[in-house]
Amino acid sequence: MRNILLLAAACAALAACGTTGPLKPEKGESLPVKPALADRQPDADDLLTPPPYARPERIDELVKRSTPREPDRFDLPPPEGGAAPEPDPASDVDDPVDQDSDIEGPEGASR
Repeated sequence: MRNILLLAAACAALAACGTTGPLKPEKGESLPVKPALADRQPDADDLLTPPPYARPERIDELVKRSTPREPDRFDLPPPEGGAAPEPDPASDVDDPVDQDSDIEGPEGASR
């Protein structure tokens, strides 16, 4: 029991060592130069705070309804060399699947 208390006290003391004061550069060193478009020289806290794009917010929005995709002008043509077919905007149904296909599915079952 005494060893556990001693270990807990040592861990608490070790954890408190790093929070003695604000971070400063070592003697003879300086912070990085001011960025060209910055209003002021960033301090240590500014440099240690991650920008918003480093930790994006999670979006939990569920897709309520499928919507057809807009045509992609950068879509590559099929291997035959012809132009990619334009999607039918009046229909939100995907291309029909050929039921007589000889391509097997993921578990060896034919479509």
